[in-house]
Amino acid sequence: MRKAAILFLLVTAACVPEKNETKPTEATAAATADAAPLATATATMSALARKTEERTASFEFDYAYPAEAAAIPALAAELDADLAKRRRELVDAAKEGRVAARENGFEFNLYSHSVNWTVVTDLPGWLSLTAAASEYTGGAHPNHWSQALLWDRAADQSRRATDLFGSRAALAAAIRDPFCKALNRERAARRGEPIDPNSDDMFDQCIDPTASTVILGSSSKQQFDRIGILVGPYDAGPYAEGDYEITLPVTKAVLAAVKPQYRSVFALGR
Repeated sequence: MRKAAILFLLVTAACVPEKNETKPTEATAAATADAAPLATATATMSALARKTEERTASFEFDYAYPAEAAAIPALAAELDADLAKRRRELVDAAKEGRVAARENGFEFNLYSHSVNWTVVTDLPGWLSLTAAASEYTGGAHPNHWSQALLWDRAADQSRRATDLFGSRAALAAAIRDPFCKALNRERAARRGEPIDPNSDDMFDQCIDPTASTVILGSSSKQQFDRIGILVGPYDAGPYAEGDYEITLPVTKAVLAAVKPQYRSVFALGR
């Protein structure tokens, strides 16, 4: 009964409109009639996971995180705060978009925002997460990107993967050469021709790997022995090429760049 009551409260709370939302007056009802009747929202949360989905005539909002994150109260609270912030920003943007469309005489296209957190690896002292995020607020196409979060169980707080290294520059120097080679192999595979090392085309140049999303992974489930670099559209190639995901093993050079207090968390990869 208690679980059912909690679920009911969560679902009904998700359906409550923003406090600053007002009903349209008769004068504006015709212009905004399509924004009122279709609002639906569901939210579920337990020790298993959280998934929120909301559909209105103005926007679509999705946010999810896995059971492993839901089981850590401080992490769940951090993600819930992020969810609320993103939804609030989407609601405000959609309202402004509707006004702009009406005032300028063009069709309003549904706004959207989506975030889906998944587990990269779950170690005894660490939980590594990554998120696929996307949004549409008008324009030729949606935008999408990746995020990462590293939960330190001992400190009970979130960190970035790069926080475990002496500096971003130290990590970049340790992985730049293998990263650039792997990136060019993937570029060549997608483009059907090798990358000219003397090219001055911006999409043929290597990039700073730590400027993209850095994630830490593990094949042993005991220590981090892999580093992932998630490269978004336009960073390493045109939009049509999509994302690039480069996975590198932890090497001696990488271990040398790790802060001493975290050295035991890492192991050489294959």
